[in-house]
Amino acid sequence: MVALCVGFAVSVGGMLPVAAVAASTQASMVALPDFTPIVKQFGPAVVNISTTETKVTHSAGSPFPPNSPLNQFFAPFFGAPGQPGSDQGEGAAPGHKYQVQSLGSGFIVSSDGYIVTAAHVVKGAQKIIVSLTNHHQYTAHLVGLSTRMDVALLKIDANNLPTVQIGDSGKLEVGQWVLAVGSPFGFENSVTQGVVSATARPLPDDPYIPFIQTDVPINPGNSGGPLFNMRGQVIGINDQIYTNSGGYMGLSFSIPINVAMDAVKQLKLHQKVHFGWLGVMIQDVSMDLAKSFHMKEPIGALVSQVVPDGPAAKAGLRPGDVIISFDGHAVYNSGQLPPMVGALPAGFKAKLGIIRDGKPMTLNIVVESLPGDMDKAADKTAAPDAQTQKGEIKRLNIEVGPLTAEARKQLNVNTGVLVLGVAPGVAAEAGIRPGDVILQVAQQPVNNVSTLQKLIASLPAEQPVPVLVRRGDGSFYIVLSLPR
Repeated sequence: MVALCVGFAVSVGGMLPVAAVAASTQASMVALPDFTPIVKQFGPAVVNISTTETKVTHSAGSPFPPNSPLNQFFAPFFGAPGQPGSDQGEGAAPGHKYQVQSLGSGFIVSSDGYIVTAAHVVKGAQKIIVSLTNHHQYTAHLVGLSTRMDVALLKIDANNLPTVQIGDSGKLEVGQWVLAVGSPFGFENSVTQGVVSATARPLPDDPYIPFIQTDVPINPGNSGGPLFNMRGQVIGINDQIYTNSGGYMGLSFSIPINVAMDAVKQLKLHQKVHFGWLGVMIQDVSMDLAKSFHMKEPIGALVSQVVPDGPAAKAGLRPGDVIISFDGHAVYNSGQLPPMVGALPAGFKAKLGIIRDGKPMTLNIVVESLPGDMDKAADKTAAPDAQTQKGEIKRLNIEVGPLTAEARKQLNVNTGVLVLGVAPGVAAEAGIRPGDVILQVAQQPVNNVSTLQKLIASLPAEQPVPVLVRRGDGSFYIVLSLPR
C-alpha cells in the first residue's frame, strides 16, 4: 500500500503549508506569462497556407514481379494499377503526373495583402491558397523567394487586413519566453510556447542563417509561421526542427526576423537576394588541428579551400590559414563567419585577422556577391599529370596514384594524388578513404606520388601533421600522427 501525504510545517499556534513557508522566505524571480493578449491581438494576422504541386513519377511502383506474393503486402506503399494509391502517382508508369498537396503557415506584414512565409512551403507550387482566421480564402501570387535564406513573399488581393508587428531579433536573449502560432499537421491556428535556447546557431545546410534555437513545440505545418516575443512582436520565422522521428523532439529553429526582412525588402523590389561572399571553404579547429598548426587554443575558422579568383584568393588567403577575426569581430568557430559575411554588401572592405604558421597576420579583403553558379567558378581542369606510376605509402599503409583526367574534372582539382586503397593504420584511423585526393601534407603541396612519398618519409614521428583532403566537392583538414 502506498500512502499519499501532504507536508506541513509546525509553528506556535498551528500549522502552515510548506508552500506558504517557501513563498514567505523568497519571492519568485519570474512570473509565469499569460499569452492570451498576444493571441487575441495578433492571432488573426497568422494565416494558413495550402499548396498544390504537380510531380512526375520516376519509378514503376513495386520492385517485385507481378506474380510475387509479396505484392499484397507492399501494394499499399508502392501502389499498383487498379489498386488504391495508383491515382496519386504511386505505382504508375514513369512519366505519370500527379498532384501533391502540402500545408504551412505565414503572417501578414501589410494591410494590403503582403504575406511572409518560408520558401520551402511554397517552392514549386502551381497553386497557393491562403486562409485567414475568419475563414476567408484567397489565391496568392508568389512575389519572390530565396531558397538559400528560405524566405518567401506572397501577395493576396485584399485590403484592411490585420497585421503583425515586426520586432528586433538582435535584442533577443537566451531564456526569454517566445510563442509560436501555426498549423502543425494541419491543425489550424495552434499556439505553442517555450524559451529561447540559443541565438546565432549555425546549421550545416544553412550557413548564412544565424538561427534562433528554441524548445517551442513546432511540427510539419508550422513552417513559415511567426515566432513572437512577449511584446507581441514577430522576432522569427519558424523554419525547421531537429528530429529522428519526423516530429518535435525539443529542438526548433527559426530564421531571425532581421535577416528575413532584409530578404523580404529585396523580394518586394523583385531583386535577387544578395549574399556577401569570400570564396572560401572553412571548418572548425579541433584541439589536434590547433596543435598541428602551432596554435595555443582551438579557435577560429580553418580555411580548407580557396576559390580561384575569388575575394579571398585576391586578398592572399591560403588553405591552412585560420581566420580569427573579421571586420573587428572575433571569430571563435567556423559557424560564425558565413552570417557575418552574408549580410554585407558587395564592395565592403574589411580587415581579416588570421593565423598563418602560428603567427598572427592581417589581410585586407573586399567582399563580393555570391555567384549564382558556384560550380562554374571552380570548374577548371588541367592536362593530366605526367606522373603515371602508382605508389605505396608504407608509413600510412595506403596506396595512391595520379589523378586521372576524369577525377580532375569531377573533383575540380588540378593537383594532388588519388587514394586507391586504405589498409588498417594511421590513415584509416584518421578517416582517409579510397577516392579521396590528398592535396597537402604539413602545408606542403602534393603534386605527384613521389612528392607525397618524400614528404611522409621526412616528417617526425608522433607529432600532429595537418593533411588537406578533397572529398566530393569539398576540402577539409585531418590530423595524422605518424608512426616511427
